[in-house]
Amino acid sequence: MRLVRYGAHGAEKPGLLDAQGGIRDLSGVVPDIAGPMLNPASLERLRAIDPQSLPLVPADVRLGACVGDVRNVVCIGLNYSDHAAETNTPIPSQPIVFNKHTSSLSGPFDDVLRAPGSVKMDWEVELGIVIGQPTWNVSQADALNYVAGYCLVNDMSERAYQIEFEGQWTKGKSYPTHCPIGPWLLTRDEVPDVQNLGMWLDVNGQRRQTGNTRTMIFGVDVIVSYLSRFMALLPGDVIPTGTPPGVGLGQKPPVFLDNGDVMTLGIDGLGEQRQVIVPFSDAVGEAWAARVRRGAA
Repeated sequence: MRLVRYGAHGAEKPGLLDAQGGIRDLSGVVPDIAGPMLNPASLERLRAIDPQSLPLVPADVRLGACVGDVRNVVCIGLNYSDHAAETNTPIPSQPIVFNKHTSSLSGPFDDVLRAPGSVKMDWEVELGIVIGQPTWNVSQADALNYVAGYCLVNDMSERAYQIEFEGQWTKGKSYPTHCPIGPWLLTRDEVPDVQNLGMWLDVNGQRRQTGNTRTMIFGVDVIVSYLSRFMALLPGDVIPTGTPPGVGLGQKPPVFLDNGDVMTLGIDGLGEQRQVIVPFSDAVGEAWAARVRRGAA
């Protein structure tokens, strides 16, 4: 299944895509694509529904982040051997773990805000894992059974904040809109081999990233099992798993994003995204503050 959330910021409704790509309204069946709805039994009930029996949603509706009420965005860094090579970084012996703040989540076609003072804004196409049930101390052999599905992620980064400021990477990864996810959550049963998915990203129509999940240093099963040693992953948690080569930081000389730049990106089976870089303004900031106040960021 391809599960979506559609509608205005803070008022997203659950839906699924039919065979023709139309959005079908699930709000009469489940409250959201979130939390307990992502467990195996709930997903099986949704699979039994005939999409044609559900109301058809207008095609021009906004798509929000494909998972709601996300409690944690746990990221894996430097997880592609060819990306490590382009950044002259040794291959890590264990997964590198950091967080993005959940307020960075946004829809796949929403504008991306450029933070005041941002000078090294970068792109990263990534495979996102979506957890489907409580996951704690699980084995690598059993890890995929705890995965609800996968989504496309653009792990936006402000490299100056990430690298040149002291402390953890989180502050270079967490600005509002810096984690677009979607357009849909593709359930695990529809991904025959998650370690063989092509991926790409363009900036202003120029191909910047081309890769495949087969060059991941740590596969999905390793990542889920590893993280579950240190934390209890919860339904709806999102795990971006690293990016292939071609990021702006890796260009020679480095190339970073500017106002008005357009990013398009995709992964096999997980759809495509498009975002425009827009500068922060007082009006934009107030709009985001209003969304945070009503729990909709």
